[in-house]
Amino acid sequence: MIIIKTEEEVELMQISALLVSASLTEIAKVLKAGMTTLEIDKLAAEFIADNKSVPSFLNFHGYPHNICTSVNDVVVHGMPNNVPLRDGDIVSVDIGVFKNGFHGDHAYTFMIGEVAPEVIKLVKVTKESLYEGIKHCTVGSRLGDICNAIQVHAEKEGYGVVRELVGHGLGRSMHEDPQVPNYGRKGSGILMRENLVLAIEPMINMGTKDVFTEDDGWTVKTGDGKPSVHFEHDVCIKKGTAFVLSNYSPIEIAEKANSNLNSSYYEL
Repeated sequence: MIIIKTEEEVELMQISALLVSASLTEIAKVLKAGMTTLEIDKLAAEFIADNKSVPSFLNFHGYPHNICTSVNDVVVHGMPNNVPLRDGDIVSVDIGVFKNGFHGDHAYTFMIGEVAPEVIKLVKVTKESLYEGIKHCTVGSRLGDICNAIQVHAEKEGYGVVRELVGHGLGRSMHEDPQVPNYGRKGSGILMRENLVLAIEPMINMGTKDVFTEDDGWTVKTGDGKPSVHFEHDVCIKKGTAFVLSNYSPIEIAEKANSNLNSSYYEL
C-alpha cells in the first residue's frame, strides 16, 4: 500500500533525513586509511544516540550492526568489521535513523586517498544518476521516468545497473511501497502523487550488473569483483521541483576539508 504523507509528517521525516546527513558528515570529517568500518559504526551509533534517536538497521531482520559499510566490490549491506581501510578504497556508508516516529535512510560513497581514475569517474556518474532520477520526482511523472533516467545516465558510460536491489518508499516503516528500481521504461509505472516520499538509491557497477550474496546472508558483491558505487537521497514528491529531505552539502564540505579523502570528481 502506498502511503501519502501529510505536510506535518513530511516535516518530521525531514528531521530524520537530516540526522542521517549529519551522521554522514561526522564520518566525513574523520574518515581515513587505517580506520576500520567497525570504528565508523561506533561513531555513527554514538552520534545517533546523542541525538535521541535509534539506528534503523540494528536488528532489522537480524542485522547485527548500526550501519552498512560497503567497500570496493561490495554493492550494499556490507557489515562493519576490523579490517583497516586502505588508500585507494571506496566505501559506501548507508545509515538509517528512527526519530519522531519516522525513518531517514540514505547513503554516500567516499573515496580514500589515491583512487584510480576509472573509479573516480564511476563515483561521479553514479552521483549524477541519482540527481537525474530526482529531476522526475514531481507530481504527474511516472515511476518509470525516475528509473529510466538513472539507467540511461549510467548505461551510456557502459556501467552495470543492479537489478536485484531497489529503492523504496519511506515513512513510519523503513521499506514502504512502491519499490523504485534503477532501471525501467519511460512513461511506465504509477503516477507520482504529492507527498509520496521515496528513497532513491542507484547502485551502479563498473562492470557487470550481476551480483551475488555472500554466505552471511547480507553482503552483496559484484559478480566480477569490480567496484560498485551507491548513493541515496530521501525525496518528497512535489509539484514542479522535488523536495530533497536529505542534504549532501555538509557532507561534501567535510569531504573536501578532509585531506585523507579524495574529492577530485568535483573537478571532472
